Amino acid sequence: MIPPFRSSHRKGSVMAETATRTKPATRAKSTRRSTAKSAKSGAFSGESAELLRGYFQQMTLIRRFEERAAQGYTQAKIGGYCHLNLGEEATVVGLMSALRKTDLLFTNYREHGYALAKGIEPGRVMAELYGRTTGTSKGWGGSMHMFDVEAGLLGGYGIVGGQIPLATGAAMAIDYRGGDQVVMCQMGDGTTNIGAFHEALNIAALWNLPVVFVVVNNFLGMGTTVEKSSAESELYKRASAYRMHGERVDGNDVLAVRDAATRLVERARESGGPALLEAVSHRLKGHSVVDPAKYRSEESVQEAREHDPVVNFRARLVEAGVLDEDGAQEIERLAQADADAAVAFADDSPHPEVSTLFDYTYATPVANDSRRLPADPVF
Repeated sequence: MIPPFRSSHRKGSVMAETATRTKPATRAKSTRRSTAKSAKSGAFSGESAELLRGYFQQMTLIRRFEERAAQGYTQAKIGGYCHLNLGEEATVVGLMSALRKTDLLFTNYREHGYALAKGIEPGRVMAELYGRTTGTSKGWGGSMHMFDVEAGLLGGYGIVGGQIPLATGAAMAIDYRGGDQVVMCQMGDGTTNIGAFHEALNIAALWNLPVVFVVVNNFLGMGTTVEKSSAESELYKRASAYRMHGERVDGNDVLAVRDAATRLVERARESGGPALLEAVSHRLKGHSVVDPAKYRSEESVQEAREHDPVVNFRARLVEAGVLDEDGAQEIERLAQADADAAVAFADDSPHPEVSTLFDYTYATPVANDSRRLPADPVF
């Protein structure tokens, strides 16, 4: 069994390991500046209170948004598959805090929270789930295919590992053009067993590409544990096969994730060196909304609840005096209002016209392309 990360309350450790057996990672100084008063508690020493509250706000918004998405799915307002970031909010916010607006993000199909943390309006994200024209992909992508060039979110991929070669190619393009962007490629633990994962890490290391591969290890690839599917269950160590830097971090600690991701992103930006970051977190629900997760023991479910990153971060902020109870409740109220407003926006948005069904079959016009609907005559 992979040893779960226990809550450290940040007493001097980010709980990170390195595949290259370098000295233990230490907290990187935040590159963000704020005039807000720093938190007094030793647990948050040197951190801006305003920034900490901002992280809690983002995590709470993702939680409330995903809860409304689950509700919309059960109401048949959302079609296809729907995978939620419930329990992974600290990982999502920490990772996105490490990126510049111009950096590129490729994700798997569990990407609603990443879209929100990348700065896309909640209404547009929910509208995409609802298949409406006001969504990030004009209703064509749905839950698994968020896409927004302006925000730097280049998918959202439903095929397991489908994003990895594309992310590596984007990093190659940046390197070829001499840009200073960095690509972050997020994936689940099960993805590390497909061929594209190894091919991409190999070529990224060979060509020293500016890409950070992030494995979100929630202990389960659908319903199969990491131990039963991976000969090396400490997934960050796989980087060493390609002489690539690898680290493991507590995915339930938003600050630890932010610091580790920032360090690796800036390392890639400065030297072009790729890296593999494994963030260990918990999935509070099944693989998708329709998965009852009966394969999980009551013990593992309870452990996941005990590591709930939103609940625990809230408690730490209140304990440290960064938030009082009224302030925490106000953030939660606003997050709920934003999630509710996103649903209302999606409900009020139009469905795509049937006549547009073939509009995006090809990127550019193709002569004699068929636009015949199933009921149309052949001739």
